[in-house]
Amino acid sequence: MITENKLSARIGAVAGKVPGVALVVVGPEGIRARASTGFADLSSRTPMSTELAAPWFSMTKIATATLALRQAEAGILELDEPVAQLVPQLGLLQPSKWAERITPRHLLQHSAGLRNPLPVKWVHPAAGSAPDQGHFLQALLTKNGKLRTEPGARTNYSNLGALILAAAMTARSGESFEALMQTNILDPLGMLNSGFDEVQGADRATGYHPRRNPLRYFLPGWVVGETSGRWLALNPFAVDGPPYGGLVGTADDAARFLQMHVADGSCDGEQILRPEVAAEMRRITMRGKRYDLGLGWFRPARQRNSVPDFVQHLGGGAGFFNCMRIYPTEGVGVVVIGNATKYDIDAVAELALEFRS
Repeated sequence: MITENKLSARIGAVAGKVPGVALVVVGPEGIRARASTGFADLSSRTPMSTELAAPWFSMTKIATATLALRQAEAGILELDEPVAQLVPQLGLLQPSKWAERITPRHLLQHSAGLRNPLPVKWVHPAAGSAPDQGHFLQALLTKNGKLRTEPGARTNYSNLGALILAAAMTARSGESFEALMQTNILDPLGMLNSGFDEVQGADRATGYHPRRNPLRYFLPGWVVGETSGRWLALNPFAVDGPPYGGLVGTADDAARFLQMHVADGSCDGEQILRPEVAAEMRRITMRGKRYDLGLGWFRPARQRNSVPDFVQHLGGGAGFFNCMRIYPTEGVGVVVIGNATKYDIDAVAELALEFRS
């Protein structure tokens, strides 16, 4: 078995030049390995750690998907019932005959035909509050109202889908999306250092972007912080749409969520999903040019023939690049959180195979 020090060295060797990376490997029984390398903050030389909080970005979508399936199990949400009556903003989409057919299943599979506008400036200071989600969705669909394909025809990854799905759950339950996530996912799993925007009880890693990368010029000015060598530090920020990318938390907390999925819906005696539902989420039912999709989980199309097979969800944005991956046949999963916009995350995630069942 690889020791923590050797695993840290392996992470550093395969990740490439990156400020810091944290990794947690889980099986259905719990954590099998954890390690980190590099720094959470370059100026203070704070070591990277699995106990430091970081934005999940689009890894949030698999939590949103899990919440939707839990709501479906409870009879609150119907996966194959159109959501247009629950989400009036869908009236902005054209053709309307397509929009009226969009269901939660389409949204989970990214097959609703939605466009995917670049979310670079959909951010606010971490200490602030997200905009009203109804108004936010209204503005986005006003600008991106033409559907690309009819629902169910093909996959097209879109951040808009998670926003619509959350609006449907809120309308059906009468509770806010954040409250639903807290009471149905975070609290039952004991994810004490995870939440939306600022997280109480956990220090936060600093995000870094390559100083010479032109994406920096698309970021709001207040996001850009000090330069540290080849890296540009980013001031803490949160995304405007909690359902598609707003969770913030530690790798240790994310590992509890992933353990639940590896264990077919339960973690430490807490049943979040029925085993057959957790398995159905991982079952790939739609192939696409970029991703092959299940109900939330996906695999890159270029890796559909990988051995062993896996499903995952990435979470990338300015300053951080993250991954949750499950190798179902091997009984192992891995959480990777790195505080750089890009690095070889595949090579890091594959280290989990050293700890397979």
